[in-house]
Amino acid sequence: MKHVLVLGAGQLARMMSLAGAPLNINISAFDVRSENIVHPLTLEILGSGLQQAIAQADVITAEFEHIPHDILAVCEASGKFLPSTDAIKAGGDRRIEKALLDNAGVKNAKYAVIETRTDFELAIERVGLPMVLKSALGGYDGKGQWRLKDLDDVEAIWSEMEQCIADSDSQAIVAEEFVPFQREVSLVGARNRNGDIAIYPLAENVHTNGVLTLSTAIDEPVLQAQAAQMFTAVAESLDYVGVLALEFFDVAGQLLVNEIAPRVHNSGHWTQQGADTCQFENHLRAVCDMPLGSTHAVRATSMVNILGEDSVPDEVHALAGCHVHWYGKEKRAGRKMGHINVCAENTAALKQRLLQLADLLDDDAFPALKPAAQAL
Repeated sequence: MKHVLVLGAGQLARMMSLAGAPLNINISAFDVRSENIVHPLTLEILGSGLQQAIAQADVITAEFEHIPHDILAVCEASGKFLPSTDAIKAGGDRRIEKALLDNAGVKNAKYAVIETRTDFELAIERVGLPMVLKSALGGYDGKGQWRLKDLDDVEAIWSEMEQCIADSDSQAIVAEEFVPFQREVSLVGARNRNGDIAIYPLAENVHTNGVLTLSTAIDEPVLQAQAAQMFTAVAESLDYVGVLALEFFDVAGQLLVNEIAPRVHNSGHWTQQGADTCQFENHLRAVCDMPLGSTHAVRATSMVNILGEDSVPDEVHALAGCHVHWYGKEKRAGRKMGHINVCAENTAALKQRLLQLADLLDDDAFPALKPAAQAL
């Protein structure tokens, strides 16, 4: 039996544990805040301390990017960490991420790094208005971000950004040109130690207030080929091992990388019911030096995030093709509490099933579901 240690004790470690059990892969999770070793399903404390956690593991991986660098250094020194500490750092620092994309020759938005007021003024000249401003470290689900449309707003936005930079010794702001995209799509794929690559179909994503609310697997060969080429370039430049996600802007049929995520990804949850091998199993296969599983989509599938709700009507469980996945979290407004995978034999049937689901759910809690379903 292989033992995999996951840095982070959230829902992604939980779903890795569920996927690993049939493969006889045992998963434990290291909570980087408490430094406890926990069972990823029950959260029972199994031990304490990073060195103990590492000693028990055959492989170490991560479920999120914002891991303290001292922890990453210890894990790297063990020789057990995959995909790599460089990959995790790139996912957690937009400055490193942008340099990686440039070095891999992958298209992304024009950008500039801001640490001072002078940098801000130079960024306005280089990038132009409107621009999107994002904290280099931290900031996700719409947090740590600003949009500058008019020079009259420079002072107010700089005041907030200056405070953000001051809050951390290594913080900065990345200014990006505003991209007039038609939609957002993402690609999840896996690469193993032999360099074999398996790529899932693209997913079209719908966000509400900066948070992913719906992902639907799509079959668009031209875009798929573009995305696959970019995925391969990034994965090979990092000598990546594991599941990697790329988020794109679709600009009139041309893709620009918006972000990378060096881990299993929210927009890939549809693979649990919609693909031959789910992303969680393929991540474990990759880091445990096993052959990758097929990423073929076996049915039309969408993933609906459950945000800030800890229950759904019983009728949802009775709806054919609906599979509810809870994360075992305490209810909190806006928190990712679980997701629903919705499956059907084709896109038309999926649309009808999503509309049926929308009728069963609270419009205030799932505001994007019905419009997104109608747009399929």
